[in-house]
Amino acid sequence: MNPPLDYMGQLEAAANLPKKKADYIIVKVIQALNVLEQFHDDVDELSLVELSHRLDMHEGSLIPMLATLKGRNYLEHNAATNKFRLGLNTLQLAQTVVRQTDLYRVSHPVLSAVSHECGETASVAVLRKAQVIELDAVLSEHPVRVVTRVGVHLPVHCTAPGKALIATLAMPVLEAMLAADPLKRYTEKTLTRPAELMSVLSTIARKGYAVDDEELDSDVRSLAAVIRDYCGQVVGALVVTGPSCRLTLERIEKELVPLVQRGAEEISARLGFRHQPVPAQKATGADAGATPGGIRVPVVPRTAAGKRKRSSDGTPRAA
Repeated sequence: MNPPLDYMGQLEAAANLPKKKADYIIVKVIQALNVLEQFHDDVDELSLVELSHRLDMHEGSLIPMLATLKGRNYLEHNAATNKFRLGLNTLQLAQTVVRQTDLYRVSHPVLSAVSHECGETASVAVLRKAQVIELDAVLSEHPVRVVTRVGVHLPVHCTAPGKALIATLAMPVLEAMLAADPLKRYTEKTLTRPAELMSVLSTIARKGYAVDDEELDSDVRSLAAVIRDYCGQVVGALVVTGPSCRLTLERIEKELVPLVQRGAEEISARLGFRHQPVPAQKATGADAGATPGGIRVPVVPRTAAGKRKRSSDGTPRAA
């Protein structure tokens, strides 16, 4: 008689069986994942009845599933509201995923250096569909500081990283994104007219950085520059955020823009990107790949050595 297989042995043996992919789908697992996915954005808590309606499942079938998720700390039960919310294990899994990404690993030391140099909060953000999410942040040590919303979906049209990231999109993609939903107003400075925003995005694409001038939160300013990987693809943005009393427009222009751009270049270099400046090219109507500024960023693969030369002023340049 063959000895019993361990769990990994069973998985490996099953993987070699000539079964259809659908044979490995476990309905209960899918239903449990569907439960967890109901909690997103502004949906913090849901009752048993609400989950039943959302999932089109009988309450009796949901109860043991919720009890199991609660027992494993993927859900918590709020006795005061008699509703469920995500538990600590979901946060731990999310943090693990973030820490395992290349962008997180290579950017964190740069965030620390940037934050230390300017004394403000530095973060890294990514674009997800029509929203921007901050993956990681190093907080300012000032008593009065801006605490970033790590993991929270933020609008793209009134945040520095959001504007910096969508300014690199192909025109058809950008136009479709802006036409999908009205641009919500958050402060008196929020841009809510697509035509006006497109003009700003054109300037951002030309200058290479974006500023949030109290457009999402009053008395808060931020600026961002995009990060590219070894293929030249935009994968995120480096952001510096602080109270408007310290982040004056003059300080942003003279001190922080060069710092943020150098930081974004350093993260990009660590991801394998090499930038070789070329003359800007004007976009034509047929140029569907053009950015709002009509500028294409050249893609120069990193050599096997992967080294960069530095000019006399210490700034990176192509080898």
